[in-house]
Amino acid sequence: MRKYFAFVLFPLMGSVLAQTPPNKAHENAIKEINQKEKMYGAMAKQIWNYAEVGYQEVKSSALLQQQLQKEGFKVQAGVADIPTAFVATFGEGKPVIGILGEFDALPGLSQDSIPVKKAIGGIAGHACGHHLFGVGSMASAIAVKNWLVQSGHKGTIRFYGTPAEEGGSGKAYMVREGLFKDVDVVLHWHPGDSNSASSSSSLANKSAKFRFRGISSHAAGAPDRGRSALDGVEVMNYAVNMMREHIPSATRIHYVITNGGKAPNVVPDFAEVYYYVRHPSRQYVASIWERLQKAAQGAALATGTTVEEEVIGGVYELLPNDVLAQTMHNNLKAIGGLKYTPEEMKFAEQILPTQGMGIREISSAERIESLENEGLTSASTDVGDVSWNVPTVGLRTATWVPGTPAHSWQAVAAGGMSIGRKGMIVAAKTLATTAIDLFQNEKTIADAKAEFEKRRGADFSYKALLGDRKPALNYRD
Repeated sequence: MRKYFAFVLFPLMGSVLAQTPPNKAHENAIKEINQKEKMYGAMAKQIWNYAEVGYQEVKSSALLQQQLQKEGFKVQAGVADIPTAFVATFGEGKPVIGILGEFDALPGLSQDSIPVKKAIGGIAGHACGHHLFGVGSMASAIAVKNWLVQSGHKGTIRFYGTPAEEGGSGKAYMVREGLFKDVDVVLHWHPGDSNSASSSSSLANKSAKFRFRGISSHAAGAPDRGRSALDGVEVMNYAVNMMREHIPSATRIHYVITNGGKAPNVVPDFAEVYYYVRHPSRQYVASIWERLQKAAQGAALATGTTVEEEVIGGVYELLPNDVLAQTMHNNLKAIGGLKYTPEEMKFAEQILPTQGMGIREISSAERIESLENEGLTSASTDVGDVSWNVPTVGLRTATWVPGTPAHSWQAVAAGGMSIGRKGMIVAAKTLATTAIDLFQNEKTIADAKAEFEKRRGADFSYKALLGDRKPALNYRD
C-alpha cells in the first residue's frame, strides 16, 4: 500500500489522504476548495436529486451558471443552439485553459443513496456521476480564477457546461460551432472506481433511430392486409446480429427496441429501434454504419415496409496527449486518494457483494494507479471531438466503491453520498493544480501542442460524425 505523508481533515467528507502540495499556488487552491467543500457537496447532491436527462438539464445547468456568475465569470448561455449548454469565462489573453463539466443523468436507474437496491421514484439517475463531474469541474475553475486574481497572472480560465454526453453528443455540436477554436488546453475528469490520470484512447461511436412504417390491420381477421413495422425492426436486428461474425472484433453494436407496437392483435404500422456502433477508429465506425444502413433497407424491402433514419449522435475516439497526462498524474499523486470513514467502510462492505459488482479491494480507493499510456477504454465520450481540436487530458477518481460498474444502481448510490463527494474533491484539486501548472509553464503547453499536431497529422480536417444535423434536443423523449 502507498505510504502517505500527511492527512487532511475535511468537515463533510472525513479524511482524504494527501501529500504536501508542491508550491504555494497549489496550496492556496487546495485550501480554497477545502473551505468550500460543504457548499460544493450540497450542490452536487442537488443535481443528483434533479437527475435530468440529456438536453433537459434545465435546473442543473442553471445552478452551475448562477454560481459561476456569482464568482465573477461571464456566462454565455444557450450556445450551439442548445438551451442547456453554456460557456463561462474569466480573465483575458493567453493561455486559454478550458475545463469541461457535464451534468446529465441516465434514464431509469432511480436509486436511493443506500447500499441496497431501492428506487426513489425518479425517471432517471446519476449512474455515471455527472452531478459530481459538473460541480467538481466548476470548483476547480473557481479556484483557478481566484489564483489568477491573487497572483495577477495573465490568462483566461473557461468553464464549458456540456449537456447530453450520454448519447446526445453535446460537445460535438459545441466543437462544430467553433467554441474551442481559441483554447490552448482542455482539462476534464470523470467519476469512476479508481484514481488515475490517463493518455488512453476510447471508442468512437455513432448512433441513430431507425423508424419503420407499415400498414395496420387486424392480426387475426385480416393479417394479409397488414405490413408489420415490427417485422421490419426484427429482420434488421437479425441481419445485424448475423453481421457480427464478419466485422472487426473490437466493434461493439447494441440496440434497444423503443417502440414495437401497442397490442398483439394489431399489426404495428410503426416501430422504432435505437442503435449504437462503436470501434476504436471512427473510420471503421463509418464503414460499419454503411452496412447497418443496408441491413435496414433490406429489412424494409423484405417486409413491405419503409424505413427512415435519424442520426442521434456521433463522437470521435479520444486523441491521447502524454505531455499533459504526465503533468496531471504528478498532481494527482500529490493530492492522493481517498480514505474511508467507518461509516463509508460499512457502506462499501455492504454494497460490494451485490449482484454486478466486480472483485476489487476496498482499500484500492486510497491508491493512485500508475500512469496509463496508449491504452484503450471500452467506453465512448464526446470529449473525443474536443481532443481532436485542442490538446486534452483527463483523469478518473474513485467516486464509487471499487468494483462498481458505471451505469449501475450501485454507482447512483455511492454518488449520492459522501464517497462520491470525496472523489469529486480529489478531482477538483487535481484539475485546479494542473491548470495552475499550465498557466505557469508555457513550455508544457508548447510541448503538448507539438505532440497534439504530430498525433493528429498535418492533413487533419474536422468533420463531425453526426453530420450537419441540428442538436437532437428531443432524443430522450
